[in-house]
Amino acid sequence: MTNYVIPVIAGDGIGPEIVAEGKKVMAAAGQRFGFCLEWLDLPYGAEHYLRTGELLPDQALAELARHRAMYLGAVGDPRVEPGLLEMGIVLAIRFHFDQYVNLRPVVLFEGIRSPLAAGLDKPVDIALIRENTEDFYIGQGGRVNQGSSRRKLSLERSSFRLDMDLEIRLSQGEVAYNLGLISRAGAERVIRYGFELARNTGRQKVTLIDKANVLPQMYGLWREAAAAVASDYPELTLEHVFADAATMWLVKNPERFQVVVAPNLFGDVLSDLGAAVCGGLGLFPGGNINPDGVSMFEPMHGSAPKYRGLNAANPLATVWAGAMLLDFLGEKEAARAILAAMSGLIKEGLTLTPDLGGKATTSQVGDALARRILDGR
Repeated sequence: MTNYVIPVIAGDGIGPEIVAEGKKVMAAAGQRFGFCLEWLDLPYGAEHYLRTGELLPDQALAELARHRAMYLGAVGDPRVEPGLLEMGIVLAIRFHFDQYVNLRPVVLFEGIRSPLAAGLDKPVDIALIRENTEDFYIGQGGRVNQGSSRRKLSLERSSFRLDMDLEIRLSQGEVAYNLGLISRAGAERVIRYGFELARNTGRQKVTLIDKANVLPQMYGLWREAAAAVASDYPELTLEHVFADAATMWLVKNPERFQVVVAPNLFGDVLSDLGAAVCGGLGLFPGGNINPDGVSMFEPMHGSAPKYRGLNAANPLATVWAGAMLLDFLGEKEAARAILAAMSGLIKEGLTLTPDLGGKATTSQVGDALARRILDGR
């Protein structure tokens, strides 16, 4: 029997509750398909930070480096400065392990109440791929209030190192700025991931998102990278859609999309919109993936601290994140079984949390999914 050791950061708010159900469902899949999961629970999050002042120490990164995949609940707490935990834990992991793919499936399940459902010509099943390490999320920015400001900016990624001297002279008022950056190597690798996913899953079209009409330098390079990659996949169609038009089409005609590849910022916005029109963030996961390294799987939603301890949070996004983790490890039958159990539970509609119109608790949803998996449903 194969044994997998999975590091876990359950995190803050509802994180521990939803992770517990994800573990329960994954364990049931392991029991059915003949593998064992051993959990390596790590303490990092708000409570640990408030007690120790520590976010994610070097020894934690060294421990994570020993494993192929990790499981994350959620981080964020009103007692901690906004963004500190997210930057110091989640983004630190993404950047340290070069998790350059953020894979976010967007699916409209039968049984989900959505204003879109009645008018669709075919099912919504989108693989939305968000570039995860570049664009405007590189963490380089600042504020200047009159006078002169000079800063040395430094950024290092697997394919380049950037050092820049920036001077701003301001005669009056205040300005704030953030820098965006796209490298050709960074663009090509995530776009290639999208084309490979399309080829391997039988899809025919890859949609590239950008705003090359108003940001021609960054997104002009993004388009050039896409053209170079697309030439290696003559059987697939590449289309370009501006980000603002994509928001319209995700609401008006979401079934037109198959594989979508977007820069970091636009991918963040579009994936949340896609989730919202297909049932809400409580359903959908995200995979922070380095195909050749350490990857991290999590729900798309936040820590929702006001629901902590109420046993009312929807665990399905975290359960699906667990299925993605198992698929990444090669346990594809188990991953498919978890998705089938989720689909059946949603279609049946009897054991769902209040956000999906039901009356079930968090743990009751986990129990129902585990039973379905063990029963082969």
